[in-house]
Amino acid sequence: MTVFDSYKEMLDFSRSRVHAMLDDIEQMDKPTDSILSWRPGDGRAHIGWQIMHVAVTEEMFGTQRLADRATDALHANIWDDFKGGSTPADESPELDHIRDVLNDGRQAMLQTLDSFSESDLDAFTWTHPRLDVEISLRRTLQIIAYHESHHHGQAHITLNLYKNRIQD
Repeated sequence: MTVFDSYKEMLDFSRSRVHAMLDDIEQMDKPTDSILSWRPGDGRAHIGWQIMHVAVTEEMFGTQRLADRATDALHANIWDDFKGGSTPADESPELDHIRDVLNDGRQAMLQTLDSFSESDLDAFTWTHPRLDVEISLRRTLQIIAYHESHHHGQAHITLNLYKNRIQD
C-alpha cells in the first residue's frame, strides 16, 4: 500500500461520515433546506456552508493548487461563496447540489493525486496565495485529510444544536 493509498482511505472514511450526516438530514421531518441553512448564531456558518466549503476546497486543490487544470473545475463559479474567509449566504444550496459538488471535488482531487508519485511528497511544493507560504505535497495531504474532518465536526455540532434548540 502506498502513502497515496493510505490518504485515499482516510479521505474515503471522512467522506462516508459526511454522507451519513447528509443522509440523516434528508430523513428528518423538516425540509432539508431549513436544516441546512440553520445557523447557531448571527454570522455563523450553517451546515450547508461547512460542507460546500469542503467540496470547493477539494476542487480548488485538485484543479488549481496542486495542478494546472483550471478548465476541469466544474464549480469555479461558486468558489468565492464557499472558500476560506467567505461570508456564508443566508440560504444553503440544495442537498443534491451539495452532493454533486462533493463528488466532483473529490474526483478532481483523486485525478490530481494519481498524477503524483511518492518521490513528489516532499519535492513538489506550491505557494499558498493568501498566506504566501510554501507547502509540500506531503503537508498538503495532511491538511486535506484534517480539513474535511474539521468541517464535518463543525457541521455535526451545528446539526446537534439545531436538533436541541429551544423552540419558540
